[in-house]
Amino acid sequence: MGNRVTRDDFQWVYTEQPHTQRRKEILAKYPEIKALMGPDPHLKWIVSGMVFTQLLACYLVKDLSWKWIFFWAYAFGGCINHSLTLAIHDISHNVAFGNKQAKWNRWFAVFANLPIGIPYSASFKKYHIDHHRYLGGDGLDVDIPTDFEGWFFCTPLRKLLWLILQPLFYSLRPLYVNPKAITQMEILNALVQFSIDLIIYYLWGLKPVIYLIAGTILCLGFHPISGHFIAEHYMFLKGYETYSYYGPLNWLTFNVGYHMEHHDFPSIPGCRLPMVKKIAAEYYDNLPHHQSWIRVLWDFVFDDTLGPYSRVKRLCKLAKES
Repeated sequence: MGNRVTRDDFQWVYTEQPHTQRRKEILAKYPEIKALMGPDPHLKWIVSGMVFTQLLACYLVKDLSWKWIFFWAYAFGGCINHSLTLAIHDISHNVAFGNKQAKWNRWFAVFANLPIGIPYSASFKKYHIDHHRYLGGDGLDVDIPTDFEGWFFCTPLRKLLWLILQPLFYSLRPLYVNPKAITQMEILNALVQFSIDLIIYYLWGLKPVIYLIAGTILCLGFHPISGHFIAEHYMFLKGYETYSYYGPLNWLTFNVGYHMEHHDFPSIPGCRLPMVKKIAAEYYDNLPHHQSWIRVLWDFVFDDTLGPYSRVKRLCKLAKES
């Protein structure tokens, strides 16, 4: 990793994101990739199974002691909830029911949100569009840490704390970096979510509600699956702002590890992203990538050249809304 540099600021670039040009080149050479676009017919059944598994778990944990509530929240329920956030990520690209059924996708995301315990899906959709359109965009891409985060969380202990608090920063950062008006869908998302939380509390008590919410917070924080937050866009090598991960945890995360491929073709569902890599192998095989999200977390904490500042930033012109 000799290409790394110590930095006390973001890596500012004055070029467009690389995904737009690569997408054009790949489609020109391999037009058959267009056939991979469109909905994933299995996604709705997989997600439904996960939601009902968590509802069953709520019943099963209702009489456990608190230590076992938190154990199973971290070891089992939180893994499902984190996976559901990544299903919501896929659904935000309309791959559950297709672009012509946008409302079905929005409401299915609300359904997938139920075990997470906290309203999430509508707000995620609102900001995730900007992450793709304005990757690294100053004041636009809320995936980029703030200057305070980069300045303060710069030692191993502080970076570990930052990883633990990831859910907090991902929730609050948009309100500071790029505040947007609350949408009707966000209100409906919250009403549905809190209604289900209350029903679970009424039926089985407080422990199942804590099981769901604690699992979400714990497993979106310091957890092996959360390595994807760092692996995707933190600059482990200078000049590379997106990285894929080809390890086994893709099986639990709807192939979110195929992140280079995803940003090149966001309308292709996660289940088909390995086919993109296979068809256009020469575009991906030689790019730096990760094999372990645990190693990503370890390196991020203990490598002095890595931290919240290890991101590419650019100035973007606002696209005209159609």
